[in-house]
Amino acid sequence: MTVENNGPLPGSGSHRVPLSRQRRGVLQYLRGQSGSVTATALAQVCALHVNTVREHLDALVDDGLAARERSAPAGRGRPAWRYRARPPQESPAREYAGLAAVLAARIARTSADPRGDALAAGEDWGRVLTDGQEPSADPREARERLLGLLGEIGFAPEADAEAREVRLPRCPFVETAREHPGVICGVHEGLARAALGALGEDSQEIELLPFAEPGACRLHLDTNPAPGPGPAPGGGTPSDAGPVPDSGPVPDSGPVPDSGPAPDADPAPDTDPVSGAGPAPGVAPARQSGVEAGEAP
Repeated sequence: MTVENNGPLPGSGSHRVPLSRQRRGVLQYLRGQSGSVTATALAQVCALHVNTVREHLDALVDDGLAARERSAPAGRGRPAWRYRARPPQESPAREYAGLAAVLAARIARTSADPRGDALAAGEDWGRVLTDGQEPSADPREARERLLGLLGEIGFAPEADAEAREVRLPRCPFVETAREHPGVICGVHEGLARAALGALGEDSQEIELLPFAEPGACRLHLDTNPAPGPGPAPGGGTPSDAGPVPDSGPVPDSGPVPDSGPAPDADPAPDTDPVSGAGPAPGVAPARQSGVEAGEAP
């Protein structure tokens, strides 16, 4: 299996730059909190302006040293962001790229169902990353939280206003994904599925198209069709109709009825029954991505 373009750039998730004295102080205050806190509450502890604290917190999230999540909904308006310090072992460092390459190669070589095993592994990973987080009743909010998680890992997601169509210009395991797209991209799809399920109360479907365009993969969120009357029997869209059912041979209607011979004339010979092999099955066009053979992570 090969890929048709280079796909996303490598993504490290965190950029380890030296922390300024003030940012290091904000991190120390954050680590001293018993749970997640808002930027406003932390600003009071640090004796800094809330906008300054928010800027430092966002940078710490980008560096993988802090995590950001929405508060539980309460009343009208969007809930505030809450922040918590990540323990060192929880930081999404990319030093494990070599291990990922070894594991992907082993799954591809030994598994009877590499994609299925990759999806299952990714779902386990997604559940670990979202353990203990409260699900949101707002599907859009759940999608935005998923994008935040993908950003922490290193995908640098770029989404539309509704967080439905997402471009992934970076990938933390892109080199291994080019070699084993069915495994690595399957892990990432499973991660997104499980994480979105844990972060939202409403069921939403996803579709990940690896190497869908030069420089990026594509992630479609909330792919459930809009409510409305279903298609007419036998209908459907070209992408999901599948092969046209074979109706079998045309029923034999028997010989054409004889209206009776002319006097003293022999009756016309019976005609052969009509034979039919039925229509040739049609094949619906499959949705294409950059991965050949229909693999999708």
